[in-house]
Amino acid sequence: MAARFAAAGYLLPVHPEQNVVLTGFMGTGKTSVGRRLALKLEMEFVDTDELIESRHGPIPRIFAERGEEGFRAIEREVARELGTRSGLVIATGGRMILDPESFRSLSRNGRIFNLVATPEVIYQRIIGDKTPRDRPLLQVDDPRQRIVELLAERDHEYARFHQVPTDDADPGQIADEIARLWRRPDG
Repeated sequence: MAARFAAAGYLLPVHPEQNVVLTGFMGTGKTSVGRRLALKLEMEFVDTDELIESRHGPIPRIFAERGEEGFRAIEREVARELGTRSGLVIATGGRMILDPESFRSLSRNGRIFNLVATPEVIYQRIIGDKTPRDRPLLQVDDPRQRIVELLAERDHEYARFHQVPTDDADPGQIADEIARLWRRPDG
């Protein structure tokens, strides 16, 4: 069976009990890459923002009704749940893995990869998103400047994870690179 999957271009996991966790700032491609990576590795894909919205309603409404801390509490709950499962490709919300409790939950049985892009690329992706999503943290007069500020605030925290540039590659190429890195027996 392994030969059949290898011949078809699939990369079989070296760490089948381990999840792949994709983090990074909004607009870096976590969902697009995650979907392709899950297909490639024959794993289940979970987008934490989509999971939260399916259970609690739209994220902007959660922010309006419960505030940012209420939303972060929901993220921690989801991280605890997903941290007990295996065989997942998980695309996290942009700040989720920076929360110490969520980090502990998801890193318990997952390798974390940080998708990165320049502020300009992030801005272009967000304004050109085919499935636009309200971004509560960008509801300001100058969203481009807010992206720069938020990246500067988070950069040192994101830096502790393996960095995967997404500016000049399509989601399939990025998924191939992460699969290759994830499969390394030493990693």
